[in-house]
Amino acid sequence: MASLPVVESDAKRLGLLKIDDGSKIVDFAEKPKEDSLLQSFTLPKSFHKKWDLPNNSDKKYLGSMGIYIFKRDVLAALLEEDNREDFGKHLIPTQIKKGKSYAFIYNGYWEDIGTISSFYEANLALTKNKLGLNTYDESNPIFSRLCHLPGPRVKDCKITDSIICDGSIIFASEITNSIIGLRSHIQKGTSIKRSILAPNHYYYRPENLKYLPENFGIGQNCQIENAIIDEHVKIGNNVKLINQKNLDTFDGEGIYIRDGIIIVSANTHIPDNYIL
Repeated sequence: MASLPVVESDAKRLGLLKIDDGSKIVDFAEKPKEDSLLQSFTLPKSFHKKWDLPNNSDKKYLGSMGIYIFKRDVLAALLEEDNREDFGKHLIPTQIKKGKSYAFIYNGYWEDIGTISSFYEANLALTKNKLGLNTYDESNPIFSRLCHLPGPRVKDCKITDSIICDGSIIFASEITNSIIGLRSHIQKGTSIKRSILAPNHYYYRPENLKYLPENFGIGQNCQIENAIIDEHVKIGNNVKLINQKNLDTFDGEGIYIRDGIIIVSANTHIPDNYIL
């Protein structure tokens, strides 16, 4: 079972392992919530030394990465014995009881992006000096589909700690700590901070896709902060998406707030002068 050291906030939403000196798994708990159970999985200090972690590291737990390698006959036998479907809750605990399960300790980059906040933070980490995931490492290249788009066009915009993807047309006044996806179109006077704009598949709505907004992009004099904007969204002029009431949760028509982060769902049209 692939695993890695994690902090307490992550430990509560992962499967946790307890291993012996030979990396054999001796106990497992799926997403433990009780403090007493959580503390019982605290890693010993000897583990930090063995895996070159600082003694004061906050990564005090060993979390499952959800990656398992089985011998084929072992997996077949397990499925015959336990016909339940969930690996973490059912199959892994059954296999561990047999006493022949081991942990592979990974100490590189990995993030569980199963929540809005974790997805948001993992993406914005790419814009910071201390990168979470180094996408510019030639020894570990990342391959993606080639889009054959021109470089971004930027006019009179102050850009700080951000990623601007190909094919974008930027007339905004300011972009800070943000990721601007493919084919993004941002009009003048607009400020974007700590936000993620998903890539668009088109610049304009194709004739056969009438359900999409007529034009995609962000209008003039908008203020967008702490937001995730999905694909093919049209935002009018003078729109403020700033969570001015500091809401943790909100449900609107095509626009939501989760964990204090604004989410605009795909294909949404936000009219002029809208404020959230």
